[in-house]
Amino acid sequence: MKASFSSLPTWQCPVLPAIADLALAQRIQDKLNHKTKPQGSLGRLEALALRLGCIVGSDTPRLHQPQMLVFAADHGLAAQGVSAYPADVTWQMVRNFLAGGAAVSVLARQHGLGLHVIDCGVARDVTQDEPPSTPPTPSAPMDAQPAPRLWSCKVAYGTQDSSQGPAMSAEQCQQALAHGAAVVRQLPGNVVLLGEMGIGNTSCASLLVARLADLPIEHVTGMGTGLDAAGVQRKLAVLRQVLERHADKTEPLDVLAAMGGLEVAAMVGAVLQAALERRVVLVDGFITTAAVLVAARLQPAVLQRCVFAHCSGEPGHALVLKALGVQVLLDWQLRLGEGSGAALVWPLLESASAILREMASFADAGVSQAH
Repeated sequence: MKASFSSLPTWQCPVLPAIADLALAQRIQDKLNHKTKPQGSLGRLEALALRLGCIVGSDTPRLHQPQMLVFAADHGLAAQGVSAYPADVTWQMVRNFLAGGAAVSVLARQHGLGLHVIDCGVARDVTQDEPPSTPPTPSAPMDAQPAPRLWSCKVAYGTQDSSQGPAMSAEQCQQALAHGAAVVRQLPGNVVLLGEMGIGNTSCASLLVARLADLPIEHVTGMGTGLDAAGVQRKLAVLRQVLERHADKTEPLDVLAAMGGLEVAAMVGAVLQAALERRVVLVDGFITTAAVLVAARLQPAVLQRCVFAHCSGEPGHALVLKALGVQVLLDWQLRLGEGSGAALVWPLLESASAILREMASFADAGVSQAH
């Protein structure tokens, strides 16, 4: 059945404690050092295994029932011509996700990911004719995976034009945050993968990154869905206007309401809730990283629960990753969004956790160690 939220109590940012189990981290590192291999020979896969074990809280981490969350909404700023595509593409692509035809749909089927499409503020009503009845399991064959699930969390039919005023009211921003957290609370598993869809949301991400990471807007603005050079310059002019209009907004939630998107706000709530539950948060591209930036400005310990999938072709992505002090697993110049990069990286997380759980030690295997 379709999940629907009409109203929720005012959202409150959870207090997120740091992961500081040094004994566990040392135990995991010792296990990795004594596997049947030269120390460090699995490179960054070992660092990933250590990170996953620390997030889950086990030296034998098992990742189960991974959930891909694609947050969708429209942006009033799109009316200023900041995207190469018309705003109606948001709704059309949401239908494509639900029909199973998008890149993230294909990858979710391939890897056994539960696919959830969250309508946070799409400008048209979205329906689903045949929603799934049961959550997916990682071991189920491709044809046994349930269809994508639609969550109706619409706060408004898109944001307002942030070049003319605030994108959202404080109340709308709070409601979107609450919806994102509520979705995560109802999902099984211990991994969430972040994705998004919304024409104009690379502009939204550039604005959030410029303000919250204190970076020049021209350094964090790119072609988005395919603007030419002249289009990028028009986009930059609009974004400078937005930043000037909201020059007094500096606190994370004020910035989010003034210049953000409903799907980004819902992602922030989802990230904080997942982090609170010690789920692994697998972050996709530029827009999802911008949401994590907002979450990290609210609760810095959120970064300890995140794995960053890739560095996208958007110029601002590498800069915000550097500002957060994090590394990615892939650099394939992906810039599709949807959560496609996170889905591609998912098997690496499975491999890292399996190595930590199942690979023999020198003592177990009766193999001599190096002198």
